[in-house]
This record gives sequence, C-alpha cells and structure tokens, in this order.
Amino acid sequence: MLEIQDVAANSIAQELGLKAGDRLVAINGCPVRDLVDYRVLEEAEVLALEIRRTDGQRWEIEIEKDPEEPLGLQLPHPQPMHCGNNCIFCFVHQLPRGLRPTLYVKDEDYRFSYLYGAYVTLSNVGDADVERILEQQLSPLYVSVHATDEELRSRLLGRPARPLMPLLRQLVAGGILLHTQIVLCPGFNDGEALRRTYEDLLGLEEGIRSLALVPVGLTAHRDNLPVVRPVSAAEARSLADWTHARQRECLARIGRRFVFAADEIYLKGGVAIPPLEDYEDLPQIENGVGLIALFRHQERTVLQQTRPLTLPGMSLVTGPDAADEVSRFAAALARKTGCRIKVHTIRPDFFGGEVSVTGLIAGTDLRRQLAGSDLEEILLLPDVLLREGDDVLLDDGSLAELQAELGVAIEVFPADPLGLWDVLDTLDLERNQQNCESL
Repeated sequence: MLEIQDVAANSIAQELGLKAGDRLVAINGCPVRDLVDYRVLEEAEVLALEIRRTDGQRWEIEIEKDPEEPLGLQLPHPQPMHCGNNCIFCFVHQLPRGLRPTLYVKDEDYRFSYLYGAYVTLSNVGDADVERILEQQLSPLYVSVHATDEELRSRLLGRPARPLMPLLRQLVAGGILLHTQIVLCPGFNDGEALRRTYEDLLGLEEGIRSLALVPVGLTAHRDNLPVVRPVSAAEARSLADWTHARQRECLARIGRRFVFAADEIYLKGGVAIPPLEDYEDLPQIENGVGLIALFRHQERTVLQQTRPLTLPGMSLVTGPDAADEVSRFAAALARKTGCRIKVHTIRPDFFGGEVSVTGLIAGTDLRRQLAGSDLEEILLLPDVLLREGDDVLLDDGSLAELQAELGVAIEVFPADPLGLWDVLDTLDLERNQQNCESL
C-alpha cells in the first residue's frame, strides 16, 4: 500500500476523484508494494483499483483505458538497495567533499535499472529478486558486466559476486532484454579479457541488445584507492578500430552492430566520430554513446529553421569534451541569427584528474573560471549541470546565488542544439512581446 503524493492535472486519476493522501492498496487484486508494481500493473486495459481514502474508507473502482495511458498518480520513490561492491574504479569513492549528499549514496538496485535505465552489476540480487524480474517482465535492464571471467570480475568489483553468466542466461531465457556495458580499465579487462567478454555476451544476442565500451573515469581524489590508469590515446585508437571490426562481424552474423564505443574513446584517440546511422536506434545514448553524432544531426536541423533574433549578447558554458562541437555550432548559430554567442570552456577542476565532461562542472568551477570574464548579458547553462527538476548545482549551490555573484541573468537550456534553439527562440519572442506592450 502506497500513499498518493500527488495527482496529475487532467489525468484519469483526477477524473476519478483521487487525491493526495489517499492510499493505493491494490490493482487487479495485486498488492502495490512499490513504484515498480504500480508501473507494471497500470499497463493493463481493465483496472480494478482498491483505494483507502484519507478518512479510512475503502473504495473500489473499475476502469478501462489504453495500456499506454498513465493513471496520473505520483507515488513515493523506493528506497534504494545499497551497493556492497568495492569496485576498483567506483566513481563514488573518488568524489571530493562538498557535493550534494545524495551523490555519496551507492545504490545497486535492479528496480532503478528498470525504472530509469541505471546500470547495475546484479551482484546483490537474490532468488526472490530474479523471480520477480521474470514474473513481472522487468525489461529492459541495464547491466554493468565489466568481465565475464568470474575471477577477474570479482577483482574489479572488489568482492566475490553471484556468477554472472548463469544469471544472464536465466534472464534471457525468461524473455528479459538487456543492455550491457564494460568500464574499461587498462591492464585489467582489456585485451584478451575484453575479447572473451564480448564473445560470451554475443552468445546471448537474442536477449542482450547492446554492449557499450566506456573508458574508466578517474578524478584527482583517489587517495588510498587501487592504482588504475586512464585509457591512453593509442589505446583509444586501438579500441575504436577493434570496435569497428567487431561491428562488421556482428552485422554479418546477427544483422546489427551489437557493440559500440563511447564518444570519449573517439575523442581520446582523435578518431572520427561515426555517422548517426552507425549507432542504429541509439540504445546506449544515456551512456555517452552516439551523443556527438546526434548533436551533429540536430545541429543541421536547427540551422535550417533558425531566423534572425533581437537578443543581447550571450555567454554559453560547456566542458572540454564538447567544446569543439559546441563552439562550431555556436558560431554557425550566431551567423544565422545575428546574435553574439561567446563560448566559455569550463574545466571540471572540482573533480580534477581525467574528468572533462560538461555534466561534472560544479558551481565552484563556474564561479572561479568565469569571475572576471567579459560575460555577455545572458549566461546560458546546459541543464546537465543541475539536479534534475531543480536549480541546484553539483556542489549544492543554487542558480540564484551564482547569478548574484556573477551579475548576469542565467538561462538554463536542454543540452542539445534543439534545446538551445528553443530557449533562444522563446527568449526572443518574450522580449519582442514586452517591447510591443511598452509602446
């Protein structure tokens, strides 16, 4: 039984008269234990809802709806299962002090994998968890494999774990689709170990839909942690070549590419990014696989629809990895719109080490590196710098504080060409409307 936190406007739940504070007891006779139960059960066409009202009354409702149409209930987020691994490359162990408290929580929860696409090692699932995954068809799941050799995998995870391949076979046989990843640690799971892992996973291609190769991320905060080195430029070039060779094999064998290298591998190795079609249906886009190809595709779309704008000068923030792409797009956008757009490349010094992605820029980095800069009237920040749905930066500072300190107006935009254009277009329309109203 879960307490309803909120009811979406114009939703089925609102039409039924459900309110915050009511409790959802069961759907079609099945108890609702958590958000996963709700998401699975609400997909039925005919629903019998058992509700306990705030006054204690029990209420039963039967409805018919389209399977894809949500009920519109906001329910509590499940408390995460904690990770018992001690991975040699664990990013949480490398975090500096002063970040948002939630970033230090090590979760390892198959429910989050189903709900949000979070990667899990499945090292803490028990038989009851596996039974639930199969019974409720919690698919797809996202699995951090790292290595299929059990001894090597235990070294990487920092502890013995449930044998992975038998579990993956069981899940695939039960109809569960999986997306997998390998965090590549040079000298550990590359070379022959990588070849074996790839072949083992390809042997389950009917259920394993993709495999991403992601270079290990290392910050400057690794005191007393195992020695792990970053992927070198030469190794990155070799990995890109190896990936392309495996993709050709997979196209001939199973009709799809199966294995993909993260964009960071191409950037590290100075290798040309493949065209968007080579990423097929972008199965690993949230893992940084195909982001640049998608950015370039959106860039062409945006530049075809832009128009002249009457906006003041703007400063745009990006990280080192995306700097070349963003700078080129910003220059083209400036030419098409007639606006000044100045790009500021901000280093994620708060993390240090090998970190260079935009999403790990902290408020401290922005304040230090933008202080004294010749900022334009509007500062454009990509939304990946903020906690989702909030205005809080990585190190817990607020946008309002940053805006006051820098003395500029801040606008947040979705971190892609379409998102940036939408914000600029909206700002221009609002400014023109204000000018018309003042006449």
